[in-house]
Amino acid sequence: MPKLNIRNTRLEDIDALVRLQREVYPGIAAWQRQRAVQQIEIFPEGQLVAFYDNRLVGCASSLVIQWDEWADEHTWDQITAAGTFDTHDPAGYTLYGAEVFVAPRLRGKRVGHALYEARRRVCKALNLRRIIACGRLPGYHSLAHEMTAGLYARKVLWGDLTDPVLSFQLREGFRYCGIMKGYLVDDHESQGNAALIVWINPDYDASKPTALQLARTAAQEMPA
Repeated sequence: MPKLNIRNTRLEDIDALVRLQREVYPGIAAWQRQRAVQQIEIFPEGQLVAFYDNRLVGCASSLVIQWDEWADEHTWDQITAAGTFDTHDPAGYTLYGAEVFVAPRLRGKRVGHALYEARRRVCKALNLRRIIACGRLPGYHSLAHEMTAGLYARKVLWGDLTDPVLSFQLREGFRYCGIMKGYLVDDHESQGNAALIVWINPDYDASKPTALQLARTAAQEMPA
């Protein structure tokens, strides 16, 4: 029986990863190879891939940020530096979810759940305070003529509507915090909107530095 396996992304995964992204998002420009390479180089712990039956079927990428710098409205390009992750800040306390996607043929096989669970493990292992992300609202376009994105999201929270992404994220324990307008202008299904969501790390220890802060301090103290 095929098994689902989650691990950190490797350089040899990138070609398959880019092909999968094009399959999942045919209307949105896919990453360039060098962009994925840079993400791995900058923050390898935050880059995850899912394999099912020895085939790459999903991806979750993230970086660490100082959330206070981005708490106001922002776009995906701004917060991820156009996907280069040059905004990654090892001094931060927030794991920012930049991307998650799953092969359409594997939806319903709990690949998304496994990737979210792996991301939560990264957050806990690094002693980060929370995970923040801006999720797509792919069901919104069919109702955009009837209501605002904010009302659409609230109706999903109330159980009046089901959205393929936001409903899933709520089941994964994330809290809805509001709408980011113009987050990803190429996302026509979401009409450029995204749902700001947060997951609070229950194991976060405010009395200790994060693992990334400790590593940076150790590197700075090493003799030249």
